[in-house]
Amino acid sequence: MPHSTLFHFRDRAHQSQVAAILRRLPPVEGAPIAIERARGLSSRGQAVHAGSLLRERRIVFDCTRAEFPRIFVHELFHFVWLRAGNPARFGWEALLGCELEAGAGGELGWSAEWRKQALAAADRQPRSRFWHEYCCESFCDTAAWLYSGGPRHPEFTLAARFRAARRAWFHQAFANRRLPL
Repeated sequence: MPHSTLFHFRDRAHQSQVAAILRRLPPVEGAPIAIERARGLSSRGQAVHAGSLLRERRIVFDCTRAEFPRIFVHELFHFVWLRAGNPARFGWEALLGCELEAGAGGELGWSAEWRKQALAAADRQPRSRFWHEYCCESFCDTAAWLYSGGPRHPEFTLAARFRAARRAWFHQAFANRRLPL
């Protein structure tokens, strides 16, 4: 689907960047998503680079042009996570469980990293809200690492062997289907 029909830009600041990013992604499908900028975004009292308003189908950004590709892919994959279906989400959770059992430290973005650090052993088995949030943020940060075009970033701290397993999972999970937005 051409980006001109998939995204509605409230301003044109990032339109060319989105077109370049979409060329790196598997094919996508879904209803249009509004893209806009706003200053001073925060969540839970902390400044944030962006926010996805899933029900409103819009993403609001407050980041630099250099950070935009990574942040955009992360936010876009919140829509994918929502529509990926339980088999995909459970598969991702299983992968993360194996990583934790293997003692994997680090992550592929700060939004997953701080949630991973805050997890208690008791969060995983009952699939607590904290576990769900970590899984979602890890999924989105991994997508940003894979598809944003930036091979290095200070927040990419997960060991190479775990990165390889995540890359393989993504390729298998979305190999023969469109990314659901």
